[in-house]
Amino acid sequence: MESTNSNNEVTHEFRFFKAYKDGRVEISYNTQKVPPSTDSVTGVQSKDAIISPEPAVSARIFLPKVHDPTQKLPVLFYIHGGGFCFESAFSPIFHKHLTSLAAEANAIAVSVEYGLFPDRPIPACYDDTWTALKWVQSHSTRSGPDPWMNHYADFNRVFLCGDSGGANMCSSLAVRVGSVGLPGVKLAGMVLVHPFFGGLAVDDEMWLYMCPENGGVQDRRLRPPAEDLAKLGCERVLIFFAERDHLREVGQWYCDELKKSEWGGSVEVVEHEDEFHEFHLLSKPEGDKALDLIKRFGSFINQN
Repeated sequence: MESTNSNNEVTHEFRFFKAYKDGRVEISYNTQKVPPSTDSVTGVQSKDAIISPEPAVSARIFLPKVHDPTQKLPVLFYIHGGGFCFESAFSPIFHKHLTSLAAEANAIAVSVEYGLFPDRPIPACYDDTWTALKWVQSHSTRSGPDPWMNHYADFNRVFLCGDSGGANMCSSLAVRVGSVGLPGVKLAGMVLVHPFFGGLAVDDEMWLYMCPENGGVQDRRLRPPAEDLAKLGCERVLIFFAERDHLREVGQWYCDELKKSEWGGSVEVVEHEDEFHEFHLLSKPEGDKALDLIKRFGSFINQN
């Protein structure tokens, strides 16, 4: 009995999960999944693609209603949030969100399903999203594995997009592209929604726990240094803030550091007053401010 009680002892308790003495991890959120479909309102179609069987990386691809079959569409490479340990590209929340974004931006969207803690600790998510971006690149010769990408994607207008932890991964990808290149693909911009770059001490501790091999609170994935930001492989960045987001301050730090770095691109900021983290997905997805976020997102994608 004492052994059982000992195994049930909680050794770490974070915002999104508990870790037990016997090594078990209990995630606080259940993630539902829905199949791909055709949206009856917007006409956006979706389907799933396997990017890598092992490690398992896949994506849900969204194609807006096609009015001109010869027109090439911008590509939204989207990385969902979820604290690096829950949520999915296939969840109802993100399926609906990407449908809206694809329709508003008139863009083909690739929403990545990457490995999550505890099954695949950090840095798996960073590696998986790079694998997925290379998969997108494989279509730039019009001979990749997915017909939609071959036929419709404009590889001179690829945008890295993500929310919360997904926004953090976008920044890492942009630095990687700026460092090693991505032949055949031009990153036209990056959209970060309520980005996570650490934050409160409890958020830092949680990320470090999920990433056994880390560089401490100054790990360059958690707090990108100026020399990394200078390598950002795109020229335009849009950052969305929510005024009452607990990550608002550290998001501003990232924005300020990016502007001060030798990157040389342009940063646009949109703040929604009196709103909390991920309000557009969780509490008020049909509200005026959530709709404003979608419209401004689409407008940024289609700027000349």
